[in-house]
Amino acid sequence: MTGQGMKKASLSDLRKMKERGETQPPADAQAAPELPKDFWDDAILVNHTKTKEPISLRVDADVLEFFKAQGKGHLTRMNSVLRSYVDAHRSKGS
Repeated sequence: MTGQGMKKASLSDLRKMKERGETQPPADAQAAPELPKDFWDDAILVNHTKTKEPISLRVDADVLEFFKAQGKGHLTRMNSVLRSYVDAHRSKGS
């Protein structure tokens, strides 16, 4: 399903658009809110045994380095952070 106003382009079209500087987010795109410094201080790592889907995900370099700096299992920790976010929002009824 495509959203209204969704544009379609081939990979080569997207590469050309990127070269021309046309792939920036729209000016009205909302930035992620800043979290307080202590937001994750009392976070608890919870491992779920659900089936996982392999994906390709682009993240900011500093975000990846942060998780890698904590040692082996950085992708599992990243998934746990996402899981916490989903669980918190589901419990709110969002």
